[in-house]
Amino acid sequence: MGWQVRFAALALASAGLLVSAGAGAEPPGLDAIETVVVIYAENRSFDNLYGYFPGANGLRHLAPALYVQRDRDGAVLKELPPIWGGLTAKGVVPPIAEDETRHLPNRPFAIDDPKGFNAPLAVVTRDLWHLFYENQMQIDGGRNDNFVAYANSGALVMGHYQGDAAKLPLWRIAQRYTLADNFFMGAFGGSFLNHFWLICACTPTYPHADQSPARDRIAVVESNGVRLKLAADSPRSALDGIPKFVRDGSLTPDFYAVNTMEPPYQPSANPPPPGGDPALADPDAPTTLPPQTEQTIGDLLSAKGISWAWYAGAWQAALDGRNTRPVPNFQYHHQPFNYFADLAPGTAARAEHLRDGGLAGAAFIKAIDDGALPHVAFYKPEGNLDEHPGYAPVLAGDAHIAEIIDHLRRSRQWPHMLVIVTYDENGGFWDHVAPPKGDRWGPGSRVPAIIVSPFARRGQVDHTPYDTTSILRFITRRFDLPLLPGLAARDAALGAHGARPMGDLTNALDLARG
Repeated sequence: MGWQVRFAALALASAGLLVSAGAGAEPPGLDAIETVVVIYAENRSFDNLYGYFPGANGLRHLAPALYVQRDRDGAVLKELPPIWGGLTAKGVVPPIAEDETRHLPNRPFAIDDPKGFNAPLAVVTRDLWHLFYENQMQIDGGRNDNFVAYANSGALVMGHYQGDAAKLPLWRIAQRYTLADNFFMGAFGGSFLNHFWLICACTPTYPHADQSPARDRIAVVESNGVRLKLAADSPRSALDGIPKFVRDGSLTPDFYAVNTMEPPYQPSANPPPPGGDPALADPDAPTTLPPQTEQTIGDLLSAKGISWAWYAGAWQAALDGRNTRPVPNFQYHHQPFNYFADLAPGTAARAEHLRDGGLAGAAFIKAIDDGALPHVAFYKPEGNLDEHPGYAPVLAGDAHIAEIIDHLRRSRQWPHMLVIVTYDENGGFWDHVAPPKGDRWGPGSRVPAIIVSPFARRGQVDHTPYDTTSILRFITRRFDLPLLPGLAARDAALGAHGARPMGDLTNALDLARG
């Protein structure tokens, strides 16, 4: 595939569609940004949290054609199905049971509506499917009208926050800086794959998966490669129940890993091999992904001598066997660099770049307060603070990230800093904006993104098309790095559909500031 990627990049450059990452590409003043901080939260669509943000392309005055959901046979649903299993997560008191969610109109609804479910942002709602094939089936070619049809949560996909959302600390930060309302998740599906796209614009592989312990995790899909094959006993209507598939697996038929697989190194949800190296995950477990070797943004930064680190909340606690629920609820598959061979246990690179963020981010906050952040810092909050439905409330994670930003703004590194806050994926929640048509992997549904910096345009809603790879594009441009192959391939795919490459976040900046 190498020659194809290079050819695509050359073709786009000759057509004026590709911005070079090399010398001369920096706009005046970009070198004033010395520290880039990426904060990666979990599982919220743009409409779910920012659908009523002033000036944004949200939920106000939507025509029915932009939100009406269709059944699996293509007919308009007469109403939404119930929220299967109830609206609230297991153990939430008082629960909002399934029977209380029946007969909702076929339209979006406010989860926090005082006259409705009245479930505020501090309440943990149930989890939703957020999977590679289902996300594409829900998007339905850009119509976004099959979210209910191919969900395990019924009506909940259409839920959002209205009155309470404006009270969120990050909402107020977005009002002060720049909110991007055209920012899409880099890949279809869930957290696992989108974390890879954050660091390498690549999809991991499982060579010879059909001869491996993971052979029963290969998905069965239709000939178009996009839709899962429905099981013979799948309910015909979304009103009758959750769809069933022949096999919805973690792997594609050609052995790409697209849904959650566990890291090959500890900390991993899979224990070490019996009698083997305690720093490894059992390679014979069907969910252990083999070590990956694709080039990452970390490799490119290291090759140029530019400091970088991935700070994972509760990393050391997880290594020490102190990962408990509900706190800190460390999520093993949210640590993408832990899948790569060049960062294996015992390597100098691992010790330098994979760092403990501490419980409740304490170690990361100390690095901020000490002015000791590297040039590029990724921060992943621990599970109870990441906003993921099913186990985390929006409010706690939002407040935690706002606290992190407060420390960043008081850091001595702040005058030369850019902070990007975004969400890895939509968590299964509906969004009304069609993703751009790209490549096989994405972009997927729209998610919130906030750009915070002394150089950010103040009080702006930025409508530039972005996706998760825009973060890589900015880092590449700022530090004059080679273009990762996945970025060139994404650009070529967008160009083939008549679209320009995704932005690199510089439209959100006023580089004359500072």
